[in-house]
Amino acid sequence: MIRRTVNFLDSRTGAVPFLRKSLRYIFPDHWSFLLGEIAMYAFIVLVATGVYLTLFFEPSLAETTYTGSYKPLQGLAMSEAYRSAVELSFDIPSGLLMRQTHHWASNIFVAAILMHLLRVFFTGAFRKPREITWVIGLLMLFATLLEGYLGYSMIDDLLSGIGLAIGYGVALSLPVVGANLTLGLWGGPFPGDPAFESRMYVAHVFLLPILIGTLMAGHLALVASRHHAQFKATKRATERKLVGMPAFPAQVPRSLALMFATVAVLFLLGGLVQINPIWQWGPFEVSQGTNGAQPDWYLGWLIGSLRLVPGFDVTIGDYTLIPNPFWGGALFPLVVMAVLGAWPWLERRFGGVRGFHNILDRPRDVPGRTAFGFAFFTWVALIFLAGSADRATVFFGLDYESQVVFFRGAVIVAPIVAFFVTRRICRELKRGEEIGVDKERAEEEAEEEAQEAEREKEPAPA
Repeated sequence: MIRRTVNFLDSRTGAVPFLRKSLRYIFPDHWSFLLGEIAMYAFIVLVATGVYLTLFFEPSLAETTYTGSYKPLQGLAMSEAYRSAVELSFDIPSGLLMRQTHHWASNIFVAAILMHLLRVFFTGAFRKPREITWVIGLLMLFATLLEGYLGYSMIDDLLSGIGLAIGYGVALSLPVVGANLTLGLWGGPFPGDPAFESRMYVAHVFLLPILIGTLMAGHLALVASRHHAQFKATKRATERKLVGMPAFPAQVPRSLALMFATVAVLFLLGGLVQINPIWQWGPFEVSQGTNGAQPDWYLGWLIGSLRLVPGFDVTIGDYTLIPNPFWGGALFPLVVMAVLGAWPWLERRFGGVRGFHNILDRPRDVPGRTAFGFAFFTWVALIFLAGSADRATVFFGLDYESQVVFFRGAVIVAPIVAFFVTRRICRELKRGEEIGVDKERAEEEAEEEAQEAEREKEPAPA
């Protein structure tokens, strides 16, 4: 039956050569390559749960009165968007499970992409011929950040309203185009025209998912066409020879097991671990905004940058050319994206890294890149930690202004220290290996000389 089915499909589609080649595709045998697959499977869960949520969410700011089963909010005026989100959590079968699984999947999706990006950077997998693959991955990460921001902003609870107010201020601070941009998106001064909710909804459930899916498909297509880079674990692996496991029967079962495990973990988190309890925040009211609001973790670095930039504007006479939120909210992420996006060409230009590269580096083998990467990561991580300064004040009693002063100094000093310490560690590790190799080679030569001397002492045959 299987033979007849294959013959039927091949005679009408000619797919057998393609399937044979696909099943023989070689995958490197290393756990770090599975980070990208975790991101892909989290995205599948995001799409599946998002479709379910779309059936019940009402993207409208029209005012209504809550009459659902959550008693603390009964009789309270709120928007249709917030009412439908609360009803999803308490009155729709499996609604809370789907909503929390969707939220957890978004966090895991971003974390997996970030971990995958770090692995690619520190092993040099972005080098020729994979520069475009690297850039597409970066674009997918930043598109995902925007997608997540719009996702929790649509609900119209107090937390999302404060996040939108911050986004409005950042967009308004863009030089030249800021005022027209915010007017076009929001439809007026904050909180804007009610139609803005519909614009967010369309972008979140239609435009950005299509963009992310297209980028992911292009990323996977380039990976398949250029093949994975590989660690030089054996002498068989070379720049021209790929060593690893075939897609079937080795990689496919393992990948399917990872998919089921990822889906299971995400649904377990959605069912057992509370996240974003919107019923506790209440509906958004401008007068109820507080500084203690915290976005999802993947936007913490932007909150930190807004808090660390000193309060100054660039003005010409009575005209404000560059308002203060621009530096931390717009320029900082653009700098991060530009540096990472240009790095393959910067390393090729100034590091002398040319030609095709299919063998990955160990971080210690390229001290300059590793030191810069860790220093850059330290810089962003400290700004990320600065975003939690108000939480540290609430939970640990640390003075908020003192924390800001500390982080302003740390983001300058710590990356420099991290660069030189990391470079020194890499060089010493490499030097230790070279000494060990030289010692082992010397011992082998001494043993060979001793064996030669023993042979010379033996009497000649009669």
